[in-house]
Amino acid sequence: MIDERDRAAVAAQLGREPRGIRRVAYRCPCGLPAVIETAPRLPDGTPFPTLFYLTCPKAASAIGTLEGSGVMRGMQERLATDPGLRAEYEAAHRDYLERRDRATVEDGIEPLPEGMQSAGGMPERVKCLHALIGHELAVPGANPFGREGLEALPEWWRSGPCVCVPGPDDDPTPAPAPEETP
Repeated sequence: MIDERDRAAVAAQLGREPRGIRRVAYRCPCGLPAVIETAPRLPDGTPFPTLFYLTCPKAASAIGTLEGSGVMRGMQERLATDPGLRAEYEAAHRDYLERRDRATVEDGIEPLPEGMQSAGGMPERVKCLHALIGHELAVPGANPFGREGLEALPEWWRSGPCVCVPGPDDDPTPAPAPEETP
């Protein structure tokens, strides 16, 4: 379950109301959600295979820069030539599918169709570092390429939170202007 402050933060991060949130899967060091776990089916029943969804725009931007550097090409080449790495990546794929299947049981919803992709191109391709890093943040040690990508990122949170969300003790009404003394 997700509380209203976290839901508001995710909505601000995405620029829209989030759908199908199950929980916050990872919090940024600033304290806000950075990865959410989503239901395998949206409220209208549409399949949604991305279980771990990266929401922090600062992290997403840093990952986009990393993707743009061509790092995934090297990852893909290593996946094709390193049997140990391939086995680790296949294990990450199985972990993702098992967690997603478990979520369908826990939520009492129809499982996704057999053969539906996991995320990020697993197990055969390195397609989306956002998804792979989201998996690694949510399940530390689960995803070898997510881990590598995460280690290559700058500390995106250092400049402060990506969005401003009032806390439970914050008064939404503005404070009165100070009175001038004659």
